[in-house]
Amino acid sequence: MARWGLRGTALLYLGLMIVLPTVVVVARGFGSGVSAFRDALTTPGAQEAIVLTVVLAAVTALINVVFGTELAYVLVRYRFPGRRLLSTIVDIPFAIPTLVTGVMLRALYGPISPVGAFLGRHGIQVIFAQLGILLALLFVTLPLVVRAVQPVLLELDETEEEAARVLGASRWLTFRRVVFPKLRPGIVAGGLLAFARALGEFGAVVIVSGNIIGKTLTAPVLITQLINGGKPEDAAAVATLLFGLSFVLVLVTERLLATGRKETS
Repeated sequence: MARWGLRGTALLYLGLMIVLPTVVVVARGFGSGVSAFRDALTTPGAQEAIVLTVVLAAVTALINVVFGTELAYVLVRYRFPGRRLLSTIVDIPFAIPTLVTGVMLRALYGPISPVGAFLGRHGIQVIFAQLGILLALLFVTLPLVVRAVQPVLLELDETEEEAARVLGASRWLTFRRVVFPKLRPGIVAGGLLAFARALGEFGAVVIVSGNIIGKTLTAPVLITQLINGGKPEDAAAVATLLFGLSFVLVLVTERLLATGRKETS
């Protein structure tokens, strides 16, 4: 009985906290029918916001896959003073509210800051531009890639790497020929997690984007505008689309991570 009681409590909590809100928003999104759902997603403002969100999320994932994998490799394979501090710094985006991230970026790159003023004199606008959104997304998603790749690296046997280096292979060649093929599932999983996270980012983006329709308005910010504008069904439709994309990405990620664990075991 105790086991079933514990299981039931866990399932009830999961249902109330995650499943029920998800079902409600999906039902609300399709509440007026499929045609109304489609219409909500095909208005000019919604289309532009969704496309911008997907494109920036994809670029974010690609960039952080490269640098996140590099960071994970350095943290696992190198020993140097400050390594633990570096590992802690990687987790900072997890620890701080994303609104704070937006404020930090605005303070650094805003037009009245030294950095922002310098970039502005050279024709580079960060705040209230797509570049600012990209920087915000890169900041909040980097730890996802690092922490997805790191466990796979830790499970890899270093014998093959050592053998390759004994035979004269450089670290880069060893990584490319020996390590990377085994890391591929973890790298792809980290990229997908970063993509899914970037799709739904609101706090940092709303501070740095300016929310200009057709230029810097992203789908999560559009949802807020639709709710404030008295269009909850349209907001639910956009939210349902984002949820569907994220859910599929999470499923694929779980499959890839499981594959990676099997290959390294």
